[in-house]
Amino acid sequence: MSWTDERVELLKKMWGEGQSASQIAKELGGVTRNAVIGKVHRLGLSNRATGASSAKAEPKEKPAPAPKAAAKPKPAPKTEPARPAPAPAAKPAIPARRQIIPAGQPLPPQPSANEISPEALAKVNEIEKKAKKLTLMELTEKTCKWPVGDPATEDFWFCGLPVEAGKPYCEAHVGVAFQPMSSRRDRRR
Repeated sequence: MSWTDERVELLKKMWGEGQSASQIAKELGGVTRNAVIGKVHRLGLSNRATGASSAKAEPKEKPAPAPKAAAKPKPAPKTEPARPAPAPAAKPAIPARRQIIPAGQPLPPQPSANEISPEALAKVNEIEKKAKKLTLMELTEKTCKWPVGDPATEDFWFCGLPVEAGKPYCEAHVGVAFQPMSSRRDRRR
C-alpha cells in the first residue's frame, strides 16, 4: 500500500472531522490503525479540531472541584504535619544489595558468601589458582564464566576452565553457584 495524494487528502479530511485512526484505516483499506497514526504524525496533523474544544471544556470543569478541595485541606493541615515523618523512613527500606555502588568502590560484604561451605570455598580457591584468567571477549560456551575480582579494575577476569555439561561454570564454581534446594530452604529459617 502506498500513500497516494488522494489517500492522504482523505486521511486529512477524516482526521479533521475527528474520526478515529481505526475508522480511517477501515475506510482507506489496506492500512492499519498504527500506519494511520504514523502518517498523521508525519504530516503534522496531531492536533485535532475536536480535541481543542474538549480541552477547553476540561479546564472549566476542573476549577469547580478545586474550591471544594481547597475548603477541605484547611482543617487537614493541622493533622498532616505528622504524616510526612513516615515518608523518609520508607527510603531506608531499600535493601543494601539494591543500592548503586560507584565503579571502583569495594562491594559491601555479601550475605551469601558467609553461607557457603568452607569445603566449597577451599575448592574454589584451588581452582582459581589453575584458572585461565580469560577476558570477556575470550569466553566461549565451553569456558567457565565465573567472574573474579572487581570489574572496575584491570585485575578482573573470568575463570575459563572447562564447564560442566549444561552449566555456565566449571565444577568448583557450580558447587558455589548452584546449591541444593534443602540447604537454601534451611538458610531462610
